[in-house]
Amino acid sequence: MSDFPIVSTGENVTRQVLSDHPDLMVVAFRFAAEGAVGALHNHPHVQSTYVESGRFRFTLGDEEREVGPGDSFVCASGLTHGCVCLEPGTLVDCFTPRRDDFL
Repeated sequence: MSDFPIVSTGENVTRQVLSDHPDLMVVAFRFAAEGAVGALHNHPHVQSTYVESGRFRFTLGDEEREVGPGDSFVCASGLTHGCVCLEPGTLVDCFTPRRDDFL
């Protein structure tokens, strides 16, 4: 169980830091409804995403990819990315270095 708060990041989407260190942060993003959106954005952190549950359509730069349970991928620093939830579920993201803006 995480001691970090659950934060709303949009309609039907929450974020919770699971663990962190200056060099690495693990974060759960929970999507409660089909159609919930992880808005397009970019950041200087390298990010890996693991699909714990649900289905999602990701935009990764110029590419679109549908992912489901057990899938994972890496976003390079500066890559514009975002997703639309196709089936409710949870994404587990790791960031290096940590996202100080999430603390």
